[in-house]
Amino acid sequence: MELLLLIAIVLAIAWQRKTSHRLARVEDELLAIRQRIDTLTSTAPPDAAIAETEAETLAPPAEDTAEAAADAAVAIAAREDAVHDLKPLHDKEETSDTLESNLGARWAVWVGGVALALGGIFLIRYSIESGLIGPETRLVLAGVFGLLLIGTGEAIRRRMIEPIADRYGNAMIPGALTAAGAITLLGATYAAHGYYGFIGATPAFVLLGVISLGTVALSLLHGQALAGLGLAGSLVTPALVSSTAPSPWVLFTFLAVTWLASAAAARLRRWTLVPVLANLGLGGWVLAYLFEAFTPDITPPTLALLVVIAGTGFVWPGHRAEEPSSSTETWWRFLRRPPLGITLSLSLVVLLAALAMLAVDEGYSILPAFAAASLVAALAALGAGRSYAVWPALLSAVGAVACIGLMALILLDQAPLPVTEGGTAPPLSFGLEIAISLGLGGVFTFLGFAFLRRTGTLEPKLGALWALSMSAVPVALATISFLNFGTLAADWIHGLYGLALGAILIGIAQWRILRSEAGEADRAANLVALGSFAGLAFALHALTTGITTTILIAVIGFAYVLATRWRPWPAFPWAMGAAIVVVFARIAWEPTLVGPNQLSTTPFWNALLPGYGIPALLAVLAAYQLRNWQDHRARNFLQAVAALMGMMALVVLVRHAMNGGVLDDSVATLGEQSIYTLLTIGFSATLMTLDTRAPSPVFRYGSMIAGVLATANVLSLHVFVLNPYLSGESTGAWPFVNLLLIGYLLPALSYAGLAYYARDKRPRLYVMMLALAGALLGFLWATLSVRRFWHGENIADWKGFLPNETYNYSVVWLLIGVALLVLGSRLDARSLRLASAGLVIITVLKVFLVDMSNLEGILRALSFIGLGIVLMGIGLFYQRILARRPSSSPELPPVPEAKA
Repeated sequence: MELLLLIAIVLAIAWQRKTSHRLARVEDELLAIRQRIDTLTSTAPPDAAIAETEAETLAPPAEDTAEAAADAAVAIAAREDAVHDLKPLHDKEETSDTLESNLGARWAVWVGGVALALGGIFLIRYSIESGLIGPETRLVLAGVFGLLLIGTGEAIRRRMIEPIADRYGNAMIPGALTAAGAITLLGATYAAHGYYGFIGATPAFVLLGVISLGTVALSLLHGQALAGLGLAGSLVTPALVSSTAPSPWVLFTFLAVTWLASAAAARLRRWTLVPVLANLGLGGWVLAYLFEAFTPDITPPTLALLVVIAGTGFVWPGHRAEEPSSSTETWWRFLRRPPLGITLSLSLVVLLAALAMLAVDEGYSILPAFAAASLVAALAALGAGRSYAVWPALLSAVGAVACIGLMALILLDQAPLPVTEGGTAPPLSFGLEIAISLGLGGVFTFLGFAFLRRTGTLEPKLGALWALSMSAVPVALATISFLNFGTLAADWIHGLYGLALGAILIGIAQWRILRSEAGEADRAANLVALGSFAGLAFALHALTTGITTTILIAVIGFAYVLATRWRPWPAFPWAMGAAIVVVFARIAWEPTLVGPNQLSTTPFWNALLPGYGIPALLAVLAAYQLRNWQDHRARNFLQAVAALMGMMALVVLVRHAMNGGVLDDSVATLGEQSIYTLLTIGFSATLMTLDTRAPSPVFRYGSMIAGVLATANVLSLHVFVLNPYLSGESTGAWPFVNLLLIGYLLPALSYAGLAYYARDKRPRLYVMMLALAGALLGFLWATLSVRRFWHGENIADWKGFLPNETYNYSVVWLLIGVALLVLGSRLDARSLRLASAGLVIITVLKVFLVDMSNLEGILRALSFIGLGIVLMGIGLFYQRILARRPSSSPELPPVPEAKA
């Protein structure tokens, strides 16, 4: 079997050499054709010159000269077209690969190389099984065979034809022979150590490393594939050599040297795949060591990763991949800046390693937190130092928040040390954790400023990314530190940090605007200015509590609005909007602002008035101050939050007053809900009025949304959920001024007024909705008032119906229908006329279905008589109204004239 395999290998090599000779002949023929084409191209100008000389010598008439020149131009153009037609064919033949070339020139080379490597292995196996030679001799012969293969590959490389080497650079015979020799040497060295024990761990480790690094060095002559083989051998070497006293320092020093060697080779040949494999391989070793070692030493892997980050920034890609950004670059292309694989793999490896360092330590030492922060800071420095390092800049910001957040979660359950006999409990201090958190945030601010100063004007997208990171990351890290390690009452360390951060950022924004060609419209400067508000807002949360924080947040936001008088920066209005959003968040967290136990029960004159009223007032003033602001998005946003804040303040004050001075989540009564409905209707009218004076989409659509919300409350709460007929709630002792007045009649009148006011200002369907909602509430008020007249304060459904009560319903409904008909005719409101028709139909059905069966005697007769009189009156009314309309009226089509 082994003999047949050797014969097959020899035949494969012979066939490959024959194919190579055939391809060499084809290359020679293509080269000859190309030279002939170049000759034809070079002879065109002399022909043209001769034609021109002959034309001047003969000097024919002008017309003949023009015709001859045209013919010559056509001939020259035809010759050039022929040459251009031949060139693409030549290029296509030169660059395209056929099935024969792939099989003969590429596949055969690599399969031959694999066959050689397997042949050496099988030869060793055959010698072992046959007992021909001893293990020492076999290993020596294997080493000699590997060196022979490498030497043969080098000898063949020096005799290769240059065109063939350029075309089949990734499938050359020298590279295959060198790869087979390297595998043979690696296998022989491992066998000498692992199977026979001829050499110790240290010599084996050194030999394997030398062979692997030598393979990487030879890859400079044979291509990137051989470099990958050498890199793989280097990465596998530590796993192949066992030691009784493994040292992480030796391991990661070797891996770092291997990475630097591969990076140097990649720099010389501008490779991009080998560095990615090197990053992933070293990262895999770091993660394996951290999770498999019993007590891992954090320092060696940290230093190795720092070497990788520094090597990426200075060795390869280094400054060679720096390219000026294009003004037409999209965000998608921005995120895919080359070399994408190198930067993305490095960022992921560093981020995962930093998180793993924190996870395996479980908070017993500060060293993992310091190591993780160092790695994140180094990655951020790479992102700030190189324009292609988009992903290091982005993932370093994410990694900083993730690492500090993981550190806080790990230390969340930490408790003070137990008290010893005769001693006191040591205080639990997180000073180092606070220093790491705040210091890492300061690093991002410094790196952001350094980037903006160096290349910020040339890199608008990356500058905007760093402007966001240099403010968002420090605030996020300081917030995590304050919530987990700080003093929630008044923390001066975090508070002063926030104040300093806000001042520094506003100074950087001012410096940036003075240097930028865009001036006040510079995106990065405005993002930094907005970040200064975030720093000041954090400082307020660290230094103050409760209602004071809520009010001062709005005050700081309004200060930014006032600053637009001297510095009309586009970011300042957004600071006020952000302040109101923070106020909303604080209200959602604690609606009472001072705590339920500290809130006074006095209606209106309590902590809710300044806590809600001052931010609402400042928001309204800010919206008025910026009513003519050029940025319509900021102006509309401010108007929206001002309207919402004002509405919320009124609702909360009413809620507190209607619940006996208690602000909780209890179900509202009909009276309280009616006040909310009236406020919403008034809010809609106010926005409508503002829209007529200062047109704005916020006012326009906000007024309509408020009207729709009010109508939804009516249909769901007033009609069903809180209806005294269904809920059994008492309507009050007074005959007219009672719950029905505030629950139904006042909202009905408000809806009617709003519908009348919106007739020429809002869409017709919206006005019809308001009018029908008012008519419905008026109908409910009249109906429930009739029931209250017969049943008293409690009008619950379990009391049933009285005969006189049933008759009164018919009378009242008919009167309401007639009133709606008259009002709709006066105001030319079709919605009211439709409501009248619907109510009359309901009354007819009620009389015929209910009164006929339930009423007796005179009441039944009066019910039908009254219904008939009203219906005939309505018919007569419509006949007269329609008869008075012109023939062109859309509601009454013209009557066709009778034909004679």
